Amino acid sequence: MTTSVLVTGAGNGIGQATALRLAQAGYDVFATARTQDEAHRLSARAAAEGLSLRATALDVSDPHACEAAFGDIADLTTGGPDAVVNADGLAVARAVEDVTEETARRIMEINTFASVRIARLALPTMRRRGRGRIVNLSSAAGRSVLPLGGWYGASRAASTALTHALRMELAGSGVRLVLVEHGFHATGLLQDAIHSLTPPSSISTRFTDCYRSAAAALSDSKRLGSPERAATTVHRALTARRPRARYTVGLDAGLAAPLIASLPYAISDPVKRLALGLTGPETVSRFMCALGGIPQRPKEEPRP
Repeated sequence: MTTSVLVTGAGNGIGQATALRLAQAGYDVFATARTQDEAHRLSARAAAEGLSLRATALDVSDPHACEAAFGDIADLTTGGPDAVVNADGLAVARAVEDVTEETARRIMEINTFASVRIARLALPTMRRRGRGRIVNLSSAAGRSVLPLGGWYGASRAASTALTHALRMELAGSGVRLVLVEHGFHATGLLQDAIHSLTPPSSISTRFTDCYRSAAAALSDSKRLGSPERAATTVHRALTARRPRARYTVGLDAGLAAPLIASLPYAISDPVKRLALGLTGPETVSRFMCALGGIPQRPKEEPRP
């Protein structure tokens, strides 16, 4: 019996790599993309590689569109997909106060609320079957937040917490929930982040300079991981008899993020600020003192 799987965010990046890998492995793949053009390009790529999948456009932030999509899948399967991979995501890299409330809500909607919405639609059928698997894609940014990544990190941290809670609540139902945390990858999500850094800051010229530096650093993707590597991990999470609660992809997600998150803020904050160009000689001095356990001398007041 062929296993059916819904993969969201398959228009590019990890979602697309996952959809293609699962189609190659013999899954009945229902792949959604943000736009119809992306869905057409995915279909064309799959056909060129001799693979079969169903691709369609879906705005995961639209509850009615999601319900309609599940209705269509239910008609083509035995009531709904056997598995779900929530891979859709949105990255915005700007200072917290430089992100409009509308954009902030959009980030939270796509990165956090959408995966819960999709799970709610998939779970009734999975419970009746007594089996099913949901894989939620998240990011190391949810564990170790960076300057200019406050809203993105918040959305990923919230998604991680909700995945954890839902996994515990589903114990004994036969439905397994798995979290896959990735680091920096050369994907459409990265391009979203770079694009968001283009407009100058409305708050401070200092932020504008940092945006330029960060965009240049992110554009150098030679050492970044490939989406295919993350897709391999997602496939493993779907097929493992006893899947782990959490998988990480890349050294930055598996090693660097947990290590940095465990450090005192007095050490980790200056490092992050230095990396993003948000620091000066005084901050570097404070960091070196904290790193060496050296108490700083209080500033001497100028003599009258």
